[in-house]
Amino acid sequence: MATTLTQLDPLPSSLPFEIISKTIGRGAYAAVKKGRSNDGVFAVKFIHKKHAVERGGISPRQLRFEVELHRLSTGHENLISFYAWGEDDVWIWLAMEFAAGGDLFDKIESDAGVPEDIAHFYFAQLISGLSWMHGKGIAHRDIKPENLLLDGNGNLKIADFGLAVLFHFRGKYRESTSVCGSPPYVAPEVCNASKCFAFPTTPTDDRSDFADIWSCGVVLFALLLGNTPWDEPTDRSFEFNAYVASNGRPTSQPWPSVPNESLSLIRGMLAIDPASRFTLERIRAHPWFTRPNRYLARNGLCTDGVNLATKMMENLRVDFSWQPALDDQFGRMSSTQPAAPTTDLQFEWERSHHVFASQPIKAPHETGSQSLWDSLAEDPTMSQFSSQPHLSTQRARLFQDICPPQRLTRFFSAYSFRQILPILSSALHRMGIATPPFKPSDYEDINHETWIPIKTEDRRKCPLRGDIIVERIGSDMLQVTFSKNVGDPLQWRRFFKEVTVLSKEAVYTGNHL
Repeated sequence: MATTLTQLDPLPSSLPFEIISKTIGRGAYAAVKKGRSNDGVFAVKFIHKKHAVERGGISPRQLRFEVELHRLSTGHENLISFYAWGEDDVWIWLAMEFAAGGDLFDKIESDAGVPEDIAHFYFAQLISGLSWMHGKGIAHRDIKPENLLLDGNGNLKIADFGLAVLFHFRGKYRESTSVCGSPPYVAPEVCNASKCFAFPTTPTDDRSDFADIWSCGVVLFALLLGNTPWDEPTDRSFEFNAYVASNGRPTSQPWPSVPNESLSLIRGMLAIDPASRFTLERIRAHPWFTRPNRYLARNGLCTDGVNLATKMMENLRVDFSWQPALDDQFGRMSSTQPAAPTTDLQFEWERSHHVFASQPIKAPHETGSQSLWDSLAEDPTMSQFSSQPHLSTQRARLFQDICPPQRLTRFFSAYSFRQILPILSSALHRMGIATPPFKPSDYEDINHETWIPIKTEDRRKCPLRGDIIVERIGSDMLQVTFSKNVGDPLQWRRFFKEVTVLSKEAVYTGNHL
């Protein structure tokens, strides 16, 4: 069983607030929990100083610099607000705004994206928040899906300033020489810092603000298409090589599906030479950016969070009539050859912690579960399992009433642990993904929850890691949650959909009990 940082070293004994949740986010040397004080509910990031040095090469001085840059970035509606911080001999803690709307990319359909107006809305808010940071001389350097959260009204919030840097200070620009970020979203000149990039760039243009623009271009592509254009911008990627060879005009999918009006904007942001890349000013002047948007108010905030959330939920679909192509599933050919020996993995019975990248609120455990089944009739997230989705929005007042912070990569089942685990195991085996060995007698040890570790690759051979968490939330109800740890969230949703379709006999869709 995995051991958490907070189990190794207790959190500070004297905090000016109350911890009210288990871990809702976790990294190699940090954990995020929910806190509460007289001022309300917020998120608290606890950074373990020793582990930060050993696992990340980050000194306490650099950690305090992260705190300072986050504090300086506060003041814009599209940035997670900084509240307070403190430290002791073991921990540095940072209290910040709680994103009640969860992850943005958890609500984007893989290989489909979101409607163009919604993509435009969130891109406009991303550029607005980034412009505020750049105006203060701060570059984020880690613009990626996991760091784009939503508040309760559906507004975008840029989060996690752990890799932020002061690129402009006292009238001088500072070049970036470090490699950081997520491979599909990182700029080519950042890869060049590790000499893994064969295409020439100008060293004097290795500025972190230029790299942020590139990352935003990949985010816009992903919003529109539900996929990234490549796995990494290096000569190891045939998709990126095709982009370079065609001067930014590849004819292979998914490029032909990019809306024509946005193509020139995306190409401008994804210019290989940082000196030729669009600036924020050119982005804001582009015709696609300046187009009117019914969701965007003059103050830059969402005008109608309920309708926005409804359109996003209607766009999510698990098609049970679809037959997954198992011959090319996640990059492997055989459904009988697991990706790794099954002895490398094991079930974990009744874990004491949760590994969530976003900020979920779990359903309460109840002994009488009929009320839980009844409540699913009013749950908008169930619409993704219906062939003809109908969302009940009469009681909704906020975005979060339609799109809650819980993960949308989950389903419910009336099956028992003894029934559902072989079904999930069979689905994973058919996809060529290793599953832990189990015996029927193992089920007798399960009382509350079981974790199935996932170790596989997506279609581009990129790592995909996480857990399938099967937990009892009622006397005859199980919740099956797909929790990603490593990999592209769009590919993780694709993985979730395929496992769900292959396990459809156990999935409650609202049409039967």
